[in-house]
Amino acid sequence: MTDKKRILFICTANAARSQMAEGYLRAKFGDQYEVFSAGTRPAGRVAPRSIVVMQEIGIDISSQWSKPLDTFKGVPFDLAVTLCNNVNTVCPVVPTAKKTIHHGFPDPHLTPGTDEEILDGYRKVRDAICAWIDVTFAHGCPS
Repeated sequence: MTDKKRILFICTANAARSQMAEGYLRAKFGDQYEVFSAGTRPAGRVAPRSIVVMQEIGIDISSQWSKPLDTFKGVPFDLAVTLCNNVNTVCPVVPTAKKTIHHGFPDPHLTPGTDEEILDGYRKVRDAICAWIDVTFAHGCPS
């Protein structure tokens, strides 16, 4: 039996923000947390740009996959975190989580511009997610 807290990150597509959060929390604080992610309307794959920008900071999320929230039906969590405003609207509370919180981040898929500008949008979202996780989870699971 593990003493790790179980964390679920949720976004609409489970392709970018929730995947980056899952990968970062596991890499940074995996000794304290068992980490998962899901989507209310999963894209079916992790966004390639998410994989690229996470590799830039030494984290490989290429083996993660996009999965529906129903995958975790009945699974208990210590904390569920909605990372996009849409999911916070349609799923403000995860019934099997002791607590659900919301911290929204911009959708990097919507970054306009050239390929490099879009990639920079992913980097900005990645950096914001990582900074938020560092502050929020460094001293234990938010309660």
